[in-house]
Amino acid sequence: MNAKTTTNRNGLLAGGNWIIDQVKLIDVYPQREQLANIRSQREGTGGAPYNVLVDLAILGAPFPLMAAGLVGRDALGERILEDCKRRHIDIKHLKTTPDAPTSYTDVMTEIADGRRTFFHMRGANALWKGADLDFARIKARIFHLGYLLLLDELDKPDKTHGTRAAALLAAAQAAGLRTSVDVVSEDSDRFTQIVTPALKHVDYCILNEIEASKTTGFKIRQPDGTLDTVSLRHAAGALLQMGVRELVIIHFPEGAFARTRKGNDHWQSSLNLPPKYIAGTAGAGDAFCAGVLLGLHEGWELGPCLEAGVCAAAASLSDPTCTAGMKPLKACLELKKKYKLRPSLEPAD
Repeated sequence: MNAKTTTNRNGLLAGGNWIIDQVKLIDVYPQREQLANIRSQREGTGGAPYNVLVDLAILGAPFPLMAAGLVGRDALGERILEDCKRRHIDIKHLKTTPDAPTSYTDVMTEIADGRRTFFHMRGANALWKGADLDFARIKARIFHLGYLLLLDELDKPDKTHGTRAAALLAAAQAAGLRTSVDVVSEDSDRFTQIVTPALKHVDYCILNEIEASKTTGFKIRQPDGTLDTVSLRHAAGALLQMGVRELVIIHFPEGAFARTRKGNDHWQSSLNLPPKYIAGTAGAGDAFCAGVLLGLHEGWELGPCLEAGVCAAAASLSDPTCTAGMKPLKACLELKKKYKLRPSLEPAD
């Protein structure tokens, strides 16, 4: 797992969805034609690259952070560009367009339990092809792409690689970068068509249990909502069989499970947070991803990577927006001392 011994590249390039989230805290999610009260509203970051890069900046990642994607030539787009500059995120490959507005999402977050429902405007993200990315010139070590299923141009077919996203990932790998992907939790049957072709060109596949289930067909949640650890391991194995080169990580509220290409399994419980601590779950998956990618970039063993992931996710849960709850890595890890871990997930042999 030691990336430093395999490449002299340095830094993380994250491309894909750039979104402004309008997070509305509501008393209840209403039925159709019924009313709910908005108790408060917050604005925050959204989309895999935006969330992951901001999280890494706050965590204190000791390597360059680079952005790629497309925003509108409007106030929201300017806000994203200025935010990246302030956090020392390189925006050379984060372009603007007059042809579509900056993407935004209305996130309806229920106060009682933090559950959220999304109303998304695809905007400029739907136009991004990644055609300007010359990976031979970009010196990043890792290219993180997300979200598959939510990038219209990259989700289109490609004669050679299956999808344009797969072709982009293949180009990154050919230039010597490690690749990582994330997927949106979409309720559809498009996973086989769009996600599967990309997996042949992915080094690190980081999905939640819903996305892993829809991609592989294994039912990871039992009807009563409990985690089916047997199906979970089968799903991880299936993702590797689909072509993931090095590592599959499936994360879920209870923790995470990882399987390497060599067949080594790793379990990691999440933190035992009290319900009142959780202000919102939006962004927790990207926070987990940021913690893991930080460790993978730095060549840590897999155990500490997963621990950083669950601690970063715990920090994220303290705020209803995606990234405002994030803390420096040391402070995130200290949350484990305060709240302890949930009971071990690893099944008895």
